[in-house]
Amino acid sequence: MVAVMPDPPRIGCLAVTAGGERLAAEIAAGLPNGVLIPERTGLAELLPGLWHEYDGLVFVMAAGIVVRLIAPLLEDKKRDPGVVVVDERGRYCISLLSGHIGGGNALARQVAGLIGGQAVITTASDTLGLTALDLWARDQGLAVEDGAALTRASARLVNSGVLRLYVEVAVAALPQDFELVADPAAADCIVSHRLGPWPPGVLLLRPRNLVVGIGCNRGTSRERIEQALAEAFAVHGLARGAIRNLASIDLKADEAGLLAVAGAWNLAIDFYDKDALNGVAGVSSSEVVRRATGARGVAEPAALLSAGTDNLLVRKMKWKDVTLAVAQAPSTLSAPAPEG
Repeated sequence: MVAVMPDPPRIGCLAVTAGGERLAAEIAAGLPNGVLIPERTGLAELLPGLWHEYDGLVFVMAAGIVVRLIAPLLEDKKRDPGVVVVDERGRYCISLLSGHIGGGNALARQVAGLIGGQAVITTASDTLGLTALDLWARDQGLAVEDGAALTRASARLVNSGVLRLYVEVAVAALPQDFELVADPAAADCIVSHRLGPWPPGVLLLRPRNLVVGIGCNRGTSRERIEQALAEAFAVHGLARGAIRNLASIDLKADEAGLLAVAGAWNLAIDFYDKDALNGVAGVSSSEVVRRATGARGVAEPAALLSAGTDNLLVRKMKWKDVTLAVAQAPSTLSAPAPEG
């Protein structure tokens, strides 16, 4: 399998004066995927079309101008691009918007390094030397269940200097300002694929460590597959946000309902041929399935193969046109890599 490296973030650079444009051009040329946007007038009309076209925007102009330009476009930090403001002499590179998830802080530091300026970072966790909780969760592959709870937990970390975690996955290392607790009632944050019950108001982070193996009859609808998934996860107390991917037999690679579920839930599907599935020991078998597909079973062995484990969390469940099983893939928390 060939690894595909992601493209570097696409950064648009803008200015309103001739001198500012020269600096913007220098910045764009120094960034791996920087683009100079040469228009210096009509930015209020131009900017809405650029807002989601670029991962980040660098404005070489006064901060007040930028605030007025971007104010009508603001949505939330998950969708807004990182915004950096640079003065025309290149002395200060201010991370103005989406500092963590949007990459504004990293972009400000990168631009400052290019032009010999000073990055100006105002997010509390950075200025206090604390872990950026949202970035840490993203880098660990943890799904945030409630944005408001994330904000509360981040504030608690800033105010107390410590975040208490209760986890149900392996831990290789944690940031120094995170503390493991044995009792979920004492936790500020819980890392688990289980629904709970958990203390009210706690931040729930879902490790993407559940692989759902699915077998289905030809022509099974998306709605029927989703209903089976919902029922299975409710019965076993599992969180949908912890699903890493789906898995099935290669004969289902063109199954419209299955592909629709994966597309709607933004999940990949791993497909396996009958020989690979038959090579998995200790799983349920069905003569009906063997006659139809050549495989002794689909849901259980596909889930286990994809998860790379022998931990079958949910054994095969059957509905009229659907079978599914859930395997738990290994998941380990670690500390952030040092900057630089």
